[in-house]
Amino acid sequence: MPTLPTSSAPGRWRDRPLPLLCLGLLTLLLLVLAAVCLGSVPVPLRDVVAAVTGGEVPRQSYNIIHHVRLPRVAAALMAGSALAVSGAVLQAVLMNPLAGPNIIGVNAGSGLFVLVAAVLLPGRWEVIPLAAFLGALLACGIIYGLAAATGASRITIVLAGVAVSGFFGAGSDAITTLVPDAWTGASTFLVGGFSGVTIQNIRFSLWYIAGGLVLALLLCHDMNILALGEETAQSLGLSVRLCRLLFIVTAAVLAGGAVSIGGLMGFVGLIVPHAARFLAGEDNRRLIPASALLGASFVLGCDLLARVLFAPYELPVGILLNFLGGPFFLWLLLRQRRHRR
Repeated sequence: MPTLPTSSAPGRWRDRPLPLLCLGLLTLLLLVLAAVCLGSVPVPLRDVVAAVTGGEVPRQSYNIIHHVRLPRVAAALMAGSALAVSGAVLQAVLMNPLAGPNIIGVNAGSGLFVLVAAVLLPGRWEVIPLAAFLGALLACGIIYGLAAATGASRITIVLAGVAVSGFFGAGSDAITTLVPDAWTGASTFLVGGFSGVTIQNIRFSLWYIAGGLVLALLLCHDMNILALGEETAQSLGLSVRLCRLLFIVTAAVLAGGAVSIGGLMGFVGLIVPHAARFLAGEDNRRLIPASALLGASFVLGCDLLARVLFAPYELPVGILLNFLGGPFFLWLLLRQRRHRR
């Protein structure tokens, strides 16, 4: 299997993780404040501070902050970090920089299983993250099985992912056509967005995403060993087959949790790991936390733009992500082609 390209991050950035971490956390904090304050109905910063510190808040501001903005911010942070880390893990296990949850059909598999669960078990929010995980796991298993059985090239894996994504997408379209009331807001779900998200929607997914992030952090060392090659990893005592299974399960848990609250958002798991690799280097002990932080900031920032650019109208964040991700994917394809030459 081909290996990931060497990062071109300047050495002075990679050797100073603490300043980068502080800058990333500060950026995320500013985005959170902006996302809570800005929208079709602006909320004064003093009301936000009072709501956090337990002070007196006007009833309208209180309702907007607690029932609209905070759940939406939490959903964006969770989905962004989960999709970014899922993409980083998939790129590690497939040894393919073009891999991502939406590129190889993982998001589409989650979406299909979520819609099936909505039809069979309406109103059972607790089963949605589990259904999304099972769909993501099935898609991951299909792609990994094809890669392992055929020694597929990078482009072949991408093309197989397009086929898998198309198959699962057709299933989702069939459900929404035959059972149009299967999922309230199904159109937003299929595009990707956080409109109308509530605490009830995200509280079950929180445990899946938190567990997946912890598992990814625990597996960072094994990912580094696997990056040396299968034979080298086995000679160092690593159980390659077991580790790859754990990687796939981890990626599926994270992608499924993200899809269950944000719908079929594209390209986050492709764009963010490359940006994190540029800043933090190839070491997964830095790459995974950097991906989580950048992914949360990226999705929250895009969601904020989607809300304010055309206010009072709102653009689903999935549309904006596709506008950004499409050109990036084409550039990455051309870059990989030049490297092969």
